[in-house]
Amino acid sequence: MRGVIPALALDRLERVTGGPVRDHFDFVAGTSTGALIGGAVAAGIPAERVVRLYMAMAPALFRRIPVLSTLRRVMAGEMYDVRELRSLIRDALADEGAAEWTLNDVPGDILITAKGLVDGHQWYFVKDRPGRNACRSGTLPLVDCLTASAAAPTYFEPWTVPGLERAGPMVDGGTGVAGNPVYQACVEAFMYSRGYEPARTVIVSLGTGQFFDRPRPTWLYSWLGWILAELLRSPGEQQTELVDRHFAQARFYRIDVRLPRDHGLDDAGSLRDLHRIGERLAAEIDWPAILRGDETTWSVTGRRRRAEAYARAV
Repeated sequence: MRGVIPALALDRLERVTGGPVRDHFDFVAGTSTGALIGGAVAAGIPAERVVRLYMAMAPALFRRIPVLSTLRRVMAGEMYDVRELRSLIRDALADEGAAEWTLNDVPGDILITAKGLVDGHQWYFVKDRPGRNACRSGTLPLVDCLTASAAAPTYFEPWTVPGLERAGPMVDGGTGVAGNPVYQACVEAFMYSRGYEPARTVIVSLGTGQFFDRPRPTWLYSWLGWILAELLRSPGEQQTELVDRHFAQARFYRIDVRLPRDHGLDDAGSLRDLHRIGERLAAEIDWPAILRGDETTWSVTGRRRRAEAYARAV
């Protein structure tokens, strides 16, 4: 549900610039709900429509039936129909003629993450680049890569990507090191692609909000919730630090917001609150300055320098 926050930030970008997000970014990457947004951007779906899809489709997808939903989660390991999720993704892509795309068909560059259920292997779905990468994922269907990336454990059944049946079913790429895949995207761009140089690149990492006031877990279900939340949250700051260290020449921005309360990944009832938070955040973003590579509130390097200056002064 929190994906509506970065979707609104991108909607603001389109309103300010007058063009689709795809016109401003050569490379998109995402995990879980971020993978869905990244796939939409790659397909040329307007951000305003992405926001509407969240608001309209999510309540239908995340229908909770008291007691039965909990029993299904305990007995079967998931609460919602992953096939319905795939169908929604495919319908959205179909409106842009992208329902049958492979990753190689995507106009720009893309990276989508997932994690193997059987062996824990971290997958990075990218376009084939003969002579530069292993060429293992470019012919995979975009819709299935997105479905696998969004198949969060205990919410959806793991998904097997056609063409990777031998690898087995896959789950949300955030249940590993790629909850925020900005570092993997930089590695793919600067080391395995052509035309990207750190000194000439603007990197924008969009978060889905952070909640820091989580109560101490005391029983099984609360511990499971805490563990999943940490698996999805912790990589965000780690990946930010790695990009800042290893690609310091790039103009790097991390845009996120602190949440006043916790919001479940499937809590469709909180969409209006999340929408208001996303609107307030979007209004604060100076997209023209970011696209120019100017120093802004969101500059990671500038934030680090200010912290270092404060430490020296203290």
